[in-house]
Amino acid sequence: MKILVLTHEFPPVGGGGGRVALDLAAGLARRGHDIRVLTAHLEGLSPVETVEGVQVERIGTSRRAAFRAGFAEMADYDRAAVSSGRKIIREWQPDLLHAHFAVPAGAAAYLLHQLTGIPYVLTIHLGDVPGAVPEKTDHWFRLVYPFTPPIWQNAARAVAVSQFTRELARRYYQTPVEVIHNGVDLAALPPHRPAKNGIPRIVFAGRFVETKNPLHMVEALIRIKNLPWRCAMLGDGPQLEAVRKTVTGAGLEDRVELPGWVTPEQVLDRFAASDILCLPSRAEGLSVVGIQALAMGLAMAVSNAGGNRELVEEGQNGFSVPVGDVDALTGALRRLVEDPALRLACRQKSLLLAEKFSLACAIERYEVLFQSINIKKTNGTAR
Repeated sequence: MKILVLTHEFPPVGGGGGRVALDLAAGLARRGHDIRVLTAHLEGLSPVETVEGVQVERIGTSRRAAFRAGFAEMADYDRAAVSSGRKIIREWQPDLLHAHFAVPAGAAAYLLHQLTGIPYVLTIHLGDVPGAVPEKTDHWFRLVYPFTPPIWQNAARAVAVSQFTRELARRYYQTPVEVIHNGVDLAALPPHRPAKNGIPRIVFAGRFVETKNPLHMVEALIRIKNLPWRCAMLGDGPQLEAVRKTVTGAGLEDRVELPGWVTPEQVLDRFAASDILCLPSRAEGLSVVGIQALAMGLAMAVSNAGGNRELVEEGQNGFSVPVGDVDALTGALRRLVEDPALRLACRQKSLLLAEKFSLACAIERYEVLFQSINIKKTNGTAR
């Protein structure tokens, strides 16, 4: 099949959703499908390149930052994607469009479908659903929500990355939504490297933004500063300097490492040298780093936001705590740091739970879904 992927974020631009888009596109390419990606350009990146067997075209938009996109920048992606997408469709004649994020890429897919008749699939990640990340997107959806139902109604299929995202979407839209979890390549992950001194190692990976809530993690670390631990907080964003100042003010600069932005490979390398994932997010679809940490056998100390719930069997592989509850987060970290036997048991359970998040399984399910739509299209029954 020929599949044109539409996404405003694609590595190294964006976060976990972009990584999911790459993993799925590359996996389908390895299975013999012809995949092209239409994404936003950022200064310093090649306009056209091949990434893991996938042709990537980065189109000119007003985007200026790798880790965030404003409403105007996303609208500009739609404008550019429709213009470039029409040319690609006319010349290349893809069988299917695959849009990651109902907003903005779903809007571009809908318009291209109306113009060309090519069916499209939506993959929704969380922030593209009304009410999912209220502090970030509610003001956007007040403007765009009246225009979004046709995007869902005209999709050949809609896929959510977690049960929570599916349930939230069904509150607002009547379209059937199925769940295909984000996945990781379990066989490609590096082996765990135990600390020689036995000191527990805590890790965070993500954007330093309010939604990821890194300052609450630092507050919890300050409260257990009397215990032996070391920590790496990986990522970049507008809250990085505030985190750095708080760490320094608490005298923890020799125990909390803040390297800034790191590559996905470096994230996995740090996970291999860690014992506990701390993810105090205010909202999550299904965190890629959460799945990676699970698959690498890390104990969990995470919020109960959205898809995080699907990463934890309470008390078995770690703990989930109410969003914004620093006391509960402190308690979860304290238990895992203080009790080596509990920490080991949680890590072993995480490895078992990770089996349901196989990337190969996710790719296979998307392939079956896409092929079923292509058969309907061939028979003249696809929407």
